[in-house]
Amino acid sequence: MSMDMTVRTGALLALSLFAPSGVCAQGAAADFFKGKTITIVTSTGAGGGYDLAARLIARYLPRRLPGVASVVVQNMPGGGNLRASNYLYEIAPRDGTTIGVLENAMPLKQVLDSTNVRFDSTKFNWIGSTGGHNEVVMALGSAGIENVEDLRKREVALGGTGPGSSIVMYPAAMNNVLGTKFKIVTGYTSSTEIYLAMDRGEVVARSGTIASVNNWRPDAIATGKMKILAQIGLKRDAQLPDKPLISELADTPEKREVLNLISSPGALGQPYLAPPGAPPERVAFLRTAFAETLRDPDLLADAIKIQAEIEPMSGEQVAAIIQDVVGAPPAIVEKARAAIELKDATSR
Repeated sequence: MSMDMTVRTGALLALSLFAPSGVCAQGAAADFFKGKTITIVTSTGAGGGYDLAARLIARYLPRRLPGVASVVVQNMPGGGNLRASNYLYEIAPRDGTTIGVLENAMPLKQVLDSTNVRFDSTKFNWIGSTGGHNEVVMALGSAGIENVEDLRKREVALGGTGPGSSIVMYPAAMNNVLGTKFKIVTGYTSSTEIYLAMDRGEVVARSGTIASVNNWRPDAIATGKMKILAQIGLKRDAQLPDKPLISELADTPEKREVLNLISSPGALGQPYLAPPGAPPERVAFLRTAFAETLRDPDLLADAIKIQAEIEPMSGEQVAAIIQDVVGAPPAIVEKARAAIELKDATSR
């Protein structure tokens, strides 16, 4: 027998040995989920972008999990998204019936400020993400703020949740690194609550996504009711070519590197996970089902209606980004840690 024939025969034998075990594992995972209820835990309150996307996914995920009884969403806000993060790491069932979507600043929170952090982001079983997107810093048009330079000249009340969330972390970094004068008001539980506070005049600024603005007032940006001042990400959004990244506003290379690390959560989009210790075959099954769900034409049509941005990322891609965040150079981490320190915040 020739060497080539020997190699081909060995390869075929290997496939015959391993393929059935993989098929059996997937079959066993599929059988496990039959009749089960899957819970999606979201670390945000009802009505915000994370909540709306989770409920959309919950509606269509059963199509990819034949026999599953139902998929439900459980809101678990609190502690700047730490309540749900710690729950998913320490307490949640590890059998695949509970998955979670975390606010994308949580891995960075672990690195920069581990207060009350009882999880290791690298040990979650990352299932996938709705896709990366930039966040923006914005203010009501009636506030008379035209750009970031204006934010350096006058105090502006900005609404937020808790210290660990991106909607608080980014304005804090702008205050500490770029010299803006946000008066950060914490204690709101969701994007919806912050927008209501803006309606009441309690605050006039916030950070968040364009999708969340469109859910609040579809014409807010077009009519000038809301003005975008800057964006947070690793590159400018194609829809906002004239709005600067906060890292571009830095006056030294080191500050730019620090702000790039702080801006990294946007690359994660809305990341979904299974708790540590979930059986690998069930995690693989959930990853496949999640990826197929985010490609469902019906889901994509409904996503447009709720202004949800869907650009699917795999669990492996999410895990790779998180490894980079957790493995950032210590000197930059230390500078970034100081940059996000929340000073003189006001509780609502």
